[in-house]
Amino acid sequence: MAAELFSTPLEGVWELRSQPFQDHRGAFLNAFRLQDPLFQQVWRDRPIAQVNLSCTEAVGTVRGLHLQAFPHAEAKLVRALRGRVWDVVVDLRESSFTFGRWHAVELSPEQGNALLIPEGCGHGFQVLEPSSELLYLHSGAWIPEAEGGIRWDDETLAIDWPKPVSALSERDQLLPRLELKP
Repeated sequence: MAAELFSTPLEGVWELRSQPFQDHRGAFLNAFRLQDPLFQQVWRDRPIAQVNLSCTEAVGTVRGLHLQAFPHAEAKLVRALRGRVWDVVVDLRESSFTFGRWHAVELSPEQGNALLIPEGCGHGFQVLEPSSELLYLHSGAWIPEAEGGIRWDDETLAIDWPKPVSALSERDQLLPRLELKP
């Protein structure tokens, strides 16, 4: 049940990779353990305010890029329970030296990996296998009036989605573009 922690090119964004314990009965993976020093290093003293599951059926579907605005910003720990997704984080923190950059990681149960997305970063994903399911731990409560995001096809970000986009929500189609200040 060893876990490893990997930094990413974005400030404060971490990938956690865990090895499941396997025996004749099947497998066991510790998805989150606050007492583990690796989880403490990335989650720190944040609360867990909510846990969400999402299931997306169609390959090529994009969800995002979403975030909650300050002062209601939240961190997320995202893990695939079934299928595969291309998980994208965009640094939208103007004070960050990686502001306006993005990073993507393929999440899957086989890899046993998760992505820690800090407060102020946008998050989205594209489905690579049918019926992909994600588990989200959120450090803050959902506040509808704090919802925000950036368009998935923003020219400034130029995210290289691995598949043609097959489906988007109406909300995601109406998200604004990133406006970089000179």
